[in-house]
Amino acid sequence: MFDWNDLKAFLAVARGGSTLAASKQLGVNQTTVARRIETLEHALGFKLFERGQTGSRLTEAGSSLIPEAENVERAAIRFANQAGGQLRGVSGALRLTTNELVANVMVIPALVEFRRLHPDIHVELVITDRTLDIAAGEADLAIRTSQQLEASDLVARKIGDHEIALYCSRDYAVRYGVPQSFEDLKDHDLIDVAMEVGALPAATVMMRYSGGKPAVTRSNSMTSLVHAVKAGLGIGAIPCTIADPDRDLVRCSDPITEARASSWIVTRRELKDTPRMRAFIDFMAPHLQQAIRASEERGRLRLAEDAAAIVPFPTQSAG
Repeated sequence: MFDWNDLKAFLAVARGGSTLAASKQLGVNQTTVARRIETLEHALGFKLFERGQTGSRLTEAGSSLIPEAENVERAAIRFANQAGGQLRGVSGALRLTTNELVANVMVIPALVEFRRLHPDIHVELVITDRTLDIAAGEADLAIRTSQQLEASDLVARKIGDHEIALYCSRDYAVRYGVPQSFEDLKDHDLIDVAMEVGALPAATVMMRYSGGKPAVTRSNSMTSLVHAVKAGLGIGAIPCTIADPDRDLVRCSDPITEARASSWIVTRRELKDTPRMRAFIDFMAPHLQQAIRASEERGRLRLAEDAAAIVPFPTQSAG
């Protein structure tokens, strides 16, 4: 029989990439996390992580256990939410901010089940591509995707990693073909995107190879960018979890290494242990992780269908 705390440590290290990151997420010291991982590995009889100077990387065996460990996590959360006396009758309001793409694809579908479990917690969505000031009270929590979180008094729970690649519409691919290298981008129509927080790394890489030609259009919204690409205006950089499952889009490149980013749930330190916040984060975090994995799997199946006809160019040497 495995200790649930050992499984929690396993998932936290897998998500955070190190025992240090896991210790911050779990609120325990790093030695405790390392000891729990060693205990679990001893019980299983094989290594879960390869340790290195930059952190801990899942072994093949460890990676194969993630889905089952997350099933246990979801079951434990459901038990706590439904049977735990402290969480019964939780009420109050939460202001959640995120961008339109994340809200529509991942958050709103999850709110149906969350409302069934917690009918007295009212979630207000503040949909914007602007980074609201959580510390100043512009919202209670945020779901953010970034390459690095800014240092602050906020606390964050990592949801997962995202890759970004270049895409065009099927109609665009038929009319103009698909670029075979970054150098070919100068002969294509490109769609740029820049948020209030600044230019996105993937778009910056793409425009670097435009040959000085301006983008055919530029948007400050990821949702508008996706619609522009699907309409056939040109090639744009889109998160793979969003674009790969979409049959209207054609992947034009492998994931861009410099553009890899992570998603986080962020809130204020004084709010993280309130019953309504804990109920929401404990529900939403595993749901979002499952949604990302499901999208990745749908994307792999869909890309396999395209593989015979369209081969995206590699991007490992994009820099």
